[in-house]
Amino acid sequence: MFSRRTALLFAVSAVLFGGTFIAAKAGLAYFPPLFFVAVRFDIGAVVLAVFAATTLSKAELRPRTAGDALGIFATGVLVVGLTNALLFLGQQHVTSGVAAVVFSLNPILTPVFAAVLLSDGRLSVRGAVGMGLGLLGVVLVANPDPSALLGGGLGVPLLFGAAVTSALGAVVIRRADATLSSTARTVWGVPLAALLSHALSLGAGESVAGLSAPPVALAALLYVGVFSGAIAYLAYFALIDETDATRANLLFYFVPVVSAVGGWALLGETVSTLSLIGFGVIFAGFLLVSGLSPTTPGVLRRAIPDRFADDGSV
Repeated sequence: MFSRRTALLFAVSAVLFGGTFIAAKAGLAYFPPLFFVAVRFDIGAVVLAVFAATTLSKAELRPRTAGDALGIFATGVLVVGLTNALLFLGQQHVTSGVAAVVFSLNPILTPVFAAVLLSDGRLSVRGAVGMGLGLLGVVLVANPDPSALLGGGLGVPLLFGAAVTSALGAVVIRRADATLSSTARTVWGVPLAALLSHALSLGAGESVAGLSAPPVALAALLYVGVFSGAIAYLAYFALIDETDATRANLLFYFVPVVSAVGGWALLGETVSTLSLIGFGVIFAGFLLVSGLSPTTPGVLRRAIPDRFADDGSV
């Protein structure tokens, strides 16, 4: 599964998406949820447009086939637009821990859709056990209040819907067999997600009159717009093309880990013994699904830059 490139894409996606739950909670205190999502992708679209103008030709950006159109639709409407609209709506009603657990059903739902839509999408028994371990690890790390998990009102169904659209969209991207690169699909998809989010915001009657945006809100918006709204999606969609939807979506097991470590490093939050156990359980599940072995030096060597492997630093 892991070359040096895929390891880097996996790490960048997991780290940048890991900050989304924290930034979303900060921003939702000041912005209506769907408007927040829309402006997030307005920013992301501008960043991607500048990136495309300097790195891609018109030919590389031009959709040519029905597969290209389907890939752009799955990227912009399913994985980016609807997923984030449902995710940000759901986070209003539950804690970050509950949101992390429910959205981490994504890696379990992905092979279900893959088994239906892709000929090579069936999960082995070993993979199924690994998926279960990964979800158990997320529960241990997030440690949500069971009453909040079961009584989150609309929050849990909305978050489950986000997990469904994200998993389905990732599989449809693989099914589309587009000729466009993942970068070009992202450049098209994020503006499409912005338009969808603005339409949903207007349809929901969200009001932005008298809106105030203190520095913390602007920082949250900048983070979800640039880092987890443009850069993370470039890495994530490239990862889907490099591996497959099921293995790429394993990164969502690591998102709560990144959030927990980030809270400890940046905010002085404590990491419990239960969370440390959860980290280990997630990693064990990841090894089972990915097919990697912790004693396979060749795999590790391919994932580690030569200058570190050769000088005895690792």
